[in-house]
Amino acid sequence: MLLPALYNALWYIAPPLIRHYLRQRARKNPAYLEHWNERFGEPHPSPVQQPIWIHAVSVGETRASQPLIAKLQRRFPNAPLLLTQMTPTGRATATQLYPQAQCRYLPYDRRDWVAQFLREHRPQFGVLMETELWINLISGCHNHRIPLFLANARLSEKSQRSYQKIPSLIRPALRQLAAICAQTPADAQRLQQLGAPNPIVCGNTKYDIPIPPASRELAAQFRQKIGNRRVFVAASLREKDGQDEAELILNAWQPHADTLLVIIPRHPERFQAAYNLAQQSGFQTQKRSDNAPIRPDTQVWIGDSMGEMYAYFQAADIVFIGGSLVDTGCQNIIEPLQCGKSVLFGSSIYNFQATCQEALAAGVAQQIHSAAELVQAVTQQLAQPEIHTQQAANATAYLAQHQGASQRIADVIEQHLKANPSKAA
Repeated sequence: MLLPALYNALWYIAPPLIRHYLRQRARKNPAYLEHWNERFGEPHPSPVQQPIWIHAVSVGETRASQPLIAKLQRRFPNAPLLLTQMTPTGRATATQLYPQAQCRYLPYDRRDWVAQFLREHRPQFGVLMETELWINLISGCHNHRIPLFLANARLSEKSQRSYQKIPSLIRPALRQLAAICAQTPADAQRLQQLGAPNPIVCGNTKYDIPIPPASRELAAQFRQKIGNRRVFVAASLREKDGQDEAELILNAWQPHADTLLVIIPRHPERFQAAYNLAQQSGFQTQKRSDNAPIRPDTQVWIGDSMGEMYAYFQAADIVFIGGSLVDTGCQNIIEPLQCGKSVLFGSSIYNFQATCQEALAAGVAQQIHSAAELVQAVTQQLAQPEIHTQQAANATAYLAQHQGASQRIADVIEQHLKANPSKAA
């Protein structure tokens, strides 16, 4: 009982530290100061009642919830929708995708804040996307008899080792969930080793995300701006321990007269830094946000926009997915594959290990281990377009084999609710 008591005590000490952290983040991204009180248990002025509740941390998880939300809304057509996030970009994405829904930050995991949130909304049921294991939230749902599901669950070996250090917190929480829908057998096994009773392998909903129709028109506009040049998109670039993937790639990049390098940082606060880096490296550089025609001599285009990633991918010839040259576990490689593009990624893939390994085995992606090797691979593929043409052709069959997770998860949720009708709020 010592660790749970310490966990709860820390949540009464932590708020000033959290506020300081958010102010620090706001120096680069002022959106961290918006809707401030939602994070700290402030009652909502008009909370939606008895909704379908989906919690997704940031942009990737929010987009991954789209096909599942569509399935659930067909099965529960009269239920309103509540979406909660932890990041400004996730909240903005939810608001953009679901203007009819109530979108807000999930309060931090202090027991009284969680209780306030659950009393306000009284969800019919909740869905935590991927691996959001908030101890008091899970316990609160269990005590309020609100079925709470963990969907699209993934657990890397690194995260498993961290959770194994706090078994008295994690094991009871996993047992209080209504059901756990894991992405892969390996994820299910790691969750079971932590104490999850019967995780079900359902797959990854990210394979079910439809390409937004509006992105096709925007991609055509991009191509018109770019002209006949070939396009290499380096997307979702991250930084860690003083290493910046944008800087690594710019340092290694050899300009091609007929190729445009598109640099897209993962976080908006890095947009201006990437632009400055490109200019300081001697490249002719423009920003997407300028909405200006791309000059023939422009060598680097900074993708400083949100919600347009599918358009960048569709306009590309070759795509590199970041978070993999630095040790942050890789970002989502599925979206460029959906767009029929040749995909490259680096050595750090622990967040998407199964997906990356399956993509390599299917011949739809290539792994590199340094910025220099990345530039060499891009140069080779540009010289031999049949390489990325074949990878793109293989992608269609690969994607078809991995679709259907949203349907399976919705089935699990519906079956549980039918079997336990008294547990719904």
